[in-house]
Amino acid sequence: MNLLRRSITFIIKFRILISVVLLGLMGISGYQTLQNLSVDNSLGIWFLEDNPSYRAYIDYQERFGSDEIFVGMLPVDNALEAKHIERLKRLHSDLDTLSYVKTSFSLAKAQYPIYTNAKIVFDDLYTSKRSEKGLKNLFKKLPNITEQLVTDDFKHLFFYIQLNPTHTIEEKRAAIAGQIRAVIERHYETYYLTGAPVLNEAYSLGIFKESSVFGILTVLIITLMLLFLLPNKRYLSVALLCVAVPIALLFGIITSFGFSLNMISMLIPTILMVYSVSDAVHVINIYHKEGLKGGQSSKIDVLTAAIYKSITPCFYTTLTTFVGYFALYISPLPAFKNMGVFTCIGLVLSFTLVYVITIIGFSAMDLNFKTATPVLNLKGYNQSKVVAWLNNCTSKYKNSIIIGFTLVLLFGVYSVFKVKLDTNSLDLLAEGKAKTDLQRVESQLGSSSRLQLNISAKRNTMLTPEALEQLERFQNKLQAYQLTTSPVSIVNVKSFLQQRHPVLFQNNISEAKVSATVSEIGAKSSPFFKLFSEDFKTAGIVLGVKEIKTSELRHLLTAIQTDFDTAFDTNAYQLQINGFSVVFSQLNDFILETQFKSFFAAFFVAFLCLLVFIRSLRTTILVLIPNILPLALLAIFMSLLDIPLDVSTAMITPIMLGIAMDDTIHLVYKYKASKTNTTSPEHRIDAAMVYTGNALFSTTIALVAGFLIISSSAVPSVRDFGLLCAVTVAIALITDIFYLPALLKKFDR
Repeated sequence: MNLLRRSITFIIKFRILISVVLLGLMGISGYQTLQNLSVDNSLGIWFLEDNPSYRAYIDYQERFGSDEIFVGMLPVDNALEAKHIERLKRLHSDLDTLSYVKTSFSLAKAQYPIYTNAKIVFDDLYTSKRSEKGLKNLFKKLPNITEQLVTDDFKHLFFYIQLNPTHTIEEKRAAIAGQIRAVIERHYETYYLTGAPVLNEAYSLGIFKESSVFGILTVLIITLMLLFLLPNKRYLSVALLCVAVPIALLFGIITSFGFSLNMISMLIPTILMVYSVSDAVHVINIYHKEGLKGGQSSKIDVLTAAIYKSITPCFYTTLTTFVGYFALYISPLPAFKNMGVFTCIGLVLSFTLVYVITIIGFSAMDLNFKTATPVLNLKGYNQSKVVAWLNNCTSKYKNSIIIGFTLVLLFGVYSVFKVKLDTNSLDLLAEGKAKTDLQRVESQLGSSSRLQLNISAKRNTMLTPEALEQLERFQNKLQAYQLTTSPVSIVNVKSFLQQRHPVLFQNNISEAKVSATVSEIGAKSSPFFKLFSEDFKTAGIVLGVKEIKTSELRHLLTAIQTDFDTAFDTNAYQLQINGFSVVFSQLNDFILETQFKSFFAAFFVAFLCLLVFIRSLRTTILVLIPNILPLALLAIFMSLLDIPLDVSTAMITPIMLGIAMDDTIHLVYKYKASKTNTTSPEHRIDAAMVYTGNALFSTTIALVAGFLIISSSAVPSVRDFGLLCAVTVAIALITDIFYLPALLKKFDR
């Protein structure tokens, strides 16, 4: 107590210097944030560089071409008019000069094979010398290729811009989409553009915009709430500073070390603001209560008593919340790791600065505690009557409450196994031009990204008649898939040549002749469709894929592998499925791993924290049970409302476990403090409710309001996260004021 008093005296003595230092640090942090704040939603934030899947994806891009592809669609009156092709050629000429573009492709660049003078040559697929009828007949003979270049009604042309491999463009990614659009707009006024780089840009812009909006809304709503929750308006500036200073310093740290916001870390400001104001409200309420009963005590005495009574529960609430977020660090996803680390840094800053700022603020404040009143009041609301009713209810109906809540808990545990594990890529995208363009392109093209299936011969090459026959059988199976479109491989070119030159692939033609012909086709084919590896040991099949759920991707990849096993001799050939979709499909595994590791790590550490805090195993178990119930109800809501665990909601359970314990700790601290008395558990928990009731309601309202702001997101996945968190926090309060008192009154002795 003496050390605490000396510390408070020291802070008050140097309060001007401390204030100047904090203002200086805020200024530096603000400058750093304005200069360096950026958004990064690239693949690198989701997968570690040494992740085998990520490495395989990068290796595939370097060998067979990047699937970082812009897909453009141009509305035209008649796609077969020469003026449109000439216009496309001028567009390609400009695009191909960009350093990060590997190649571009459209009907203006497409070629088809011709067998002449005993060799294969390639000629332009479109030529103005050929009649419209002749062009259409030619297109029908190469359907899987031409349907990716022009629509059936010839009212839309498609073009593609293939970037260099992912890891080589990350530093320029923020500018790429804008520069591509600028080039296109020099040639076309109306166009639709989608593909992985466009969606990535949309994610990033949406994150930046929503993060700013969330911050402004949170400040406004917190200010409004504080006018109701604080005992007097003079506390308002202190509470707001407790929110602003830690946020400013944290963002200074984040930007100074070169980190960026992403879809996950964009939530940090809102979460941290709400947490900071919750602690500030607790400290302010306790200080005001101590002031009311302090009589003639000096300000130092009142401050010392308030800090002494609040610092232990606030330390443990910070610790349990810290544990919940830090548990994200053991996730295999870098985005979650960063979210966990930076939020923990913010929590430490908030806990420390809340006390420094409140001490400085209270020391400069002359307030008549007895006459002080909140700026705004809810008419008809009487906290004392509400708390008295709750205490009477948990005494009179404790058995019914325990049975009812326990049954819900058991049903919640059952519901955990009913929650789906899925990420819908469309749910990560807000409504807007990017989503509209994606839907327009997919409605005409049937896809917006690609998969590449690489079939490798273990002994020979893929040029043998046997290999080609099995490849054709496999591709025919792929042709029937509903989730993919237009498989393209050497099979398509071979079939075209067979129709025009049947003699080329007759049974009496030597294997050497077939091999030479096929290798010639592969060597001269378009770089946009990589048909063979350089040594011809690997043949590729390119498939178009829509933006679909990870669960659908997993089923698709499994079906592809199954059909490969039936079409090929797996002792002689092997399949490798490549593309971002393959990496994306593994998110389910990472999400499950995050949930399992993070939750149990948070649960174990939180249990130890409670045990150290309470120092009674029986009471610790009784206290822990009500904190599991909100998570059980969360599982019930997710299963009933069909809300899956995805990249946003994956971190919800460890976070909610930490936050749900906050009010419990404040209540139990007061309950435990009087445990040496001869009074019964009933009287002690009733007294604790009277003392902490206002702070419990206040902090819950603040947390719910903060998460409801997140639930206003235009991104469906983020919206679900905010809504579920708000509901869970509200349920945590209900369990704290009903289930916990009933359990303690019944079983704690």
